[in-house]
Amino acid sequence: MQNEIKFRQSRLPAVILFLLLSLFAAVSCLAETAAEKGLAIATEADRRESGYGDLTADMLMILRNKHGEESKRDMRYRALEVKDDGDKSLTIFDSPKDVKGTAFLNYTHKVGDDDQWLYLPALKRVKRISSRNKSGSFMGSEFAYEDIASQEPEKYTYKWLRDEIYNNMECFVVERYPVDTENSGYSRQVSWLDKDEYRTWKVEYYDRKDSLLKTLTISGYEKYNDRFWRAAQLDMVNHHTGKSTELQFVNYRFNVGLNEDDFNKNSLKRVK
Repeated sequence: MQNEIKFRQSRLPAVILFLLLSLFAAVSCLAETAAEKGLAIATEADRRESGYGDLTADMLMILRNKHGEESKRDMRYRALEVKDDGDKSLTIFDSPKDVKGTAFLNYTHKVGDDDQWLYLPALKRVKRISSRNKSGSFMGSEFAYEDIASQEPEKYTYKWLRDEIYNNMECFVVERYPVDTENSGYSRQVSWLDKDEYRTWKVEYYDRKDSLLKTLTISGYEKYNDRFWRAAQLDMVNHHTGKSTELQFVNYRFNVGLNEDDFNKNSLKRVK
């Protein structure tokens, strides 16, 4: 019995130390604000997206009106990572005939306004998209020009709301607020990102009156080059109009050798 008492007494300091460390860890977690946690989640998601270099993909855009009637557009997509700045991307429309040859060039910047140009073959001119118009519809779709740009973390401030189960996955629920409050069409966005891979599965967009405007759902993720997750389908539903737009992606290819010359606004009229 005496030996047992001595053993328990010798264990006491270790138990106290463990409890103190646990308490310290709990306090440290509580010390992280919702804004700090939200930013940390967004930063980690962006880090996992980085390093792809360049890529191409084929796209199908399906536009649906509130009656379910459809129109389809075949497109090609190119993207290039830019060191210390946002991505550059080029979207080319191949069909139908009324939009064939249309090309959209985007330079996303981490800070400040993005640069965007749209080439309209019917007019044979390149139109610059003003930052004041970035909330406008991209080619008649339910995606706005600001939705098409790469989503750089610096474009928003953040707030972690909660953790919850979505589509049988443990997810972070993070709210973000556009830094450019003057020109953005949104007051805030709420995103669901899975805890395992930090992939975005759902985004709710609230208009400037803080009414739910659109919902984006993302599906069909596949991993490429043993690292990069890319979605096969994006579905954007406009709750105010009843319209929707579906984007399908196939034939992803990475590191195909694209460079700055492939994203030149002066050559938009000749892009193929």
